[in-house]
Amino acid sequence: MSQAGSATEAGFEAGFAPDRHGARWSYIGALNFANAAHVLAATTAVALPADGEVDLENMGAIDSAAVAVLLALKRRAEDERKPLRFIRAPGALLALADVYGVGSILDS
Repeated sequence: MSQAGSATEAGFEAGFAPDRHGARWSYIGALNFANAAHVLAATTAVALPADGEVDLENMGAIDSAAVAVLLALKRRAEDERKPLRFIRAPGALLALADVYGVGSILDS
């Protein structure tokens, strides 16, 4: 599985992993200030998921940088006129997005 947005951080991989058809992405690992810039930069070379779905179930430790990365991906999708929805977001991410007033980006 190729990585759409990966960053090696403290010996583990984290990033967006597209399925083999590029229809859907899954996020694996932490998404925080330590790796957010690398993860987001890596996504720019890959087409957004064809089905517009990003599964966040396997997201690890997060901070506000995770919300910023998801907002950037949502903006990119709007610019490219493509659908993009985040599914199975962890509770901590939902709460953090609500704190910043952008919880609607995680509505499916």
